[in-house]
Amino acid sequence: MNIEKIRADFPILSTTVYGKPLVYFDNAATTQKPRCVVDEIEKIYYTTNANVHRGVHHLSQLATDRAEDARVVVQQFINAKYSREIIFTKGTTESINLVTHSFCRQFCNQGDEIIISAMEHHANIVSWQLQEDIRGIKLKVIPINEKGELKIDEFKKLFSSKTKLVSIMHISNVLGTINPIEEIIEIAHSHDIPVLIDAAQSVQHMEIDVQKLDCDFLVFSAHKLYGPNGVGVLYGKEKWLNQMPPYQGGGEMIGQVSFKKTTFNELPFKFEAGTPSYPDIIATATAINYIKNIGLDSIKAYEDELLQYCTDELIKIEGIRIFGTSDKKCSVISFLIGDIHHYDMGMLLDKMGIAVRTGHHCAQPLMEELGIEGTIRVSIAFYNTKEEIDKLIEGVKKVVAMFG
Repeated sequence: MNIEKIRADFPILSTTVYGKPLVYFDNAATTQKPRCVVDEIEKIYYTTNANVHRGVHHLSQLATDRAEDARVVVQQFINAKYSREIIFTKGTTESINLVTHSFCRQFCNQGDEIIISAMEHHANIVSWQLQEDIRGIKLKVIPINEKGELKIDEFKKLFSSKTKLVSIMHISNVLGTINPIEEIIEIAHSHDIPVLIDAAQSVQHMEIDVQKLDCDFLVFSAHKLYGPNGVGVLYGKEKWLNQMPPYQGGGEMIGQVSFKKTTFNELPFKFEAGTPSYPDIIATATAINYIKNIGLDSIKAYEDELLQYCTDELIKIEGIRIFGTSDKKCSVISFLIGDIHHYDMGMLLDKMGIAVRTGHHCAQPLMEELGIEGTIRVSIAFYNTKEEIDKLIEGVKKVVAMFG
């Protein structure tokens, strides 16, 4: 990997913050965008702008073709069997909410159970809690051990005749733990229970093959994948999507509408009500092709090297506590040092031009489990460098010195 060439593709990385060169370590929240993605959006608006799927004129047909080509790019990226199994949404959160709403409406009754984990993002907790209120379902939670790993033996005990679905994150956005989703899916399927995988923190770091995994649903966002904001993906096996009712009503998702009865469109359009953000959908395909050209294997190897280097340097600092010490980790380090509040550390690092995340990271139940209010989170992307990690370490040491 030619890091200098890659960094040149991301103009924001050459900017300054408070007169200091930007060091961006908030990639788990959102990634920066390569020039080709932004250029693609501009090009679409100036050459191809027309509503998709609804017009017979040239521009509409052109926009439709490009949007559907993008769907195929996503299909191939995760190796879905059919492009109609790819549903475009506004993001991971909406993708999860689509499943919770439509799956529960079709398959869940009072007292039925959904299994999640103690490390889940709020999107994979609150959306199910809403269904607790609406349909009377119950949540069961997989506990974690002291290293931030799921207790698989305890997971096995959670299944009952009331279990309807397992919904689990692939990689923790706080701990960096890579969960054993292959084993989780195998266990769930042995009970004939479908599995949803939250891949928001994994598709940008490693290859994912949904057919090989045999997961039933998989969700992720474009903006964490070097693509634009406002685009998410829901992959669902055709057999499930065909049985689930629409999530929203409006244009495009209909077959025939009358005041007596409405029929619904075929997949994937049944779940895509209204005008999609097609310029961003097309640019999402551009982002996917960009990282595919670099190579996900190369990206993972380089990011793993940076993760290990950063961890090795951080643990030399007296009083540091790292949360998430699994041997199987990816791109994220969350830590606290002594009695320094995470917010203070984040604010002072920002004055040095270093962007990190502070707070509970949309995982308050996990924070309660860890007995803390929040952490400082460093999250790594393939455009980061060891030199930037050195600046981070130097900055952290300066903050520690300030607090005596």
